[in-house]
Amino acid sequence: MARDHVQSAERPGTGAEAPFLELLARGASADAYEQPVLLARAEGLPAERVDALERAKRLALRVRAEMEGRRRREAELSALFETAHDLAALRDLDAVLQAIVQRARSLLSTGVAYLTLHDEAAGDTYMRVTEGSVAARFQQLRLGMGEGLGGLVAQTARPYVTPDYFSDDRFQHTRTIDTGVSDEGLVAILGVPLMIGPQVIGVLFAADRRARVFEREEIALLGSFAALAAAAIDTANLLTETRSALARLARANEIIRDRSGAIERASDVHDRLAELVLRGGGVHDVAATVSQVLDGTVEFAEAAGTPTAALEASRVEGHAVRHGEDWIAAVSAGGELLGALVLRGHPGLDPVDQRTLERAAMVTSLLLLARRSAAEAEQRVRGELLDDLLDGRDRDPRVLRERAARLRADLDATHVVLAARLDGTSADADQEAAARRRLWSAASHLAATRHGLAATRAGGTVLLLPLEPGDTGTHLARRTAGQLGTAVHEKVTVGASGPVSDLAARPDAVAAAYTEGLRCLDALRLLGRAGDGAAADDFGFLGLLLAGDRDIAGYVERTIGEVVAYDERRGTDLVRTLDAYFDCGMSPARTKDELHVHVNTVAQRLDRVGRLLGDDWQSPARALEIQLALRLLRLSSSAVSR
Repeated sequence: MARDHVQSAERPGTGAEAPFLELLARGASADAYEQPVLLARAEGLPAERVDALERAKRLALRVRAEMEGRRRREAELSALFETAHDLAALRDLDAVLQAIVQRARSLLSTGVAYLTLHDEAAGDTYMRVTEGSVAARFQQLRLGMGEGLGGLVAQTARPYVTPDYFSDDRFQHTRTIDTGVSDEGLVAILGVPLMIGPQVIGVLFAADRRARVFEREEIALLGSFAALAAAAIDTANLLTETRSALARLARANEIIRDRSGAIERASDVHDRLAELVLRGGGVHDVAATVSQVLDGTVEFAEAAGTPTAALEASRVEGHAVRHGEDWIAAVSAGGELLGALVLRGHPGLDPVDQRTLERAAMVTSLLLLARRSAAEAEQRVRGELLDDLLDGRDRDPRVLRERAARLRADLDATHVVLAARLDGTSADADQEAAARRRLWSAASHLAATRHGLAATRAGGTVLLLPLEPGDTGTHLARRTAGQLGTAVHEKVTVGASGPVSDLAARPDAVAAAYTEGLRCLDALRLLGRAGDGAAADDFGFLGLLLAGDRDIAGYVERTIGEVVAYDERRGTDLVRTLDAYFDCGMSPARTKDELHVHVNTVAQRLDRVGRLLGDDWQSPARALEIQLALRLLRLSSSAVSR
């Protein structure tokens, strides 16, 4: 009965989805999803219909949130590629920088975005581009090195973020800067450096007129835009240098003949790399393309397999460096070293070809970041497949097997469903959310390496892992608890189901096994075994009742159903009194202290219990049955609440 209730809570009633599907189809706001439920209540529809609409609403909002997340990620990638395309076709530096600032403001949903550049002559930074600004004084601000949040970013070459600018004492406040920020009404500010090699040339900002915490993904996104802005400025500078060189070359035909080949190669590699990115080429395709243009052998090498000193020099300087007969260009993104492009046996390299190698390294870093995003997408796909199995809908077994095969999972093998949850909660909501993300990341990695699946559900994580020959659910649960706990540096409790098989043909098997795993998880926590792992077989007689095919609700009803029903009808506290009475060793005196009531109140309640359960309710056999029923009632209530 408890299992059926849990499953029904995950699946809306027949016909209840229709209004919400229409809202999803037209992209309605989140508030609009309340209307069908409110209308049903106003029309006095049956409670079952209202409950079905409530469940359908929650499911639809989950789908909407997932769709919004995908649209946001698609918008971010689209904006980055559009900006990269603008950079590839750079004609007007101001237009490219304005586009970068506009896209950063739109994607981060901030009120204001702006960009400052370093003035070497004055030794400070000045406003170059603003978007969303309304205060003239703010638009004319100049920030000295170390002054304000932007000056600190420019001075340290590191991103800084503040949720409340005026209460943040990490940076130097000046009257001029604070007045400009106050005129603009800014509160939360994020700033990331614009860098060409090791040199900070400016700062890109996103700011809001309200208190706000910027997520790590938002900081990384703004950093990507800052890298593109720096590349645009660098490219503009390079174009300026090239124009000057062409002017000089026009006055000297011999210099033109010497340089024309290199310039043509640079243009050729520029076009080839742009085409390669657009058609979805890989890292080794970049190396092959540059090899042809530079008439040499270019290879991508992992950081561990590249000479350390040369690689670090290239990363710090932002240029390719010579190492013996080779040239090495570091491939990095956001300060993270991803590898290197190595040009073999080509010691004589003119500046244009050197710049070509460096540009190829930058394109390689973008492709590697895209590959990382694809890996994250695979994690989401694993979660979606497991969500479909958990929801227990009727699906084509052939399609399920094909989806699993693409993820290197075999639904025909014997599996175990594991419910994992962190032990305890943090007082800080951000810390708890970060811990849950670490748990999800560790579980996803474990599932990928074990050819299984992982998903987040009910504040925890659920895994579907294959059961190896000779292994048991108990051993798998304990190993998983240890591995996840080590990965997240916190205790992780894991409850395991019994073995399940033929999952593609039995869409309800995973949901039933998940319910069993949750019951084992709750049993571990109630028994004080947080941080451990176990299956139903580990709990003796209690384990038999925890297994998915046992009628727990029927046992509770037969044993203490009269007391539970009496509490529900009268609003009394007999069940809680029984729990306290047994916990206190069947002592009314200690029970009244536990409940903070008079001893006569305890006696009256126990007398009522005796009339409901019979005079022999305190005999050893009956007392054991009642205590077990109370414990199972607690477990069942915990499962239903999820």
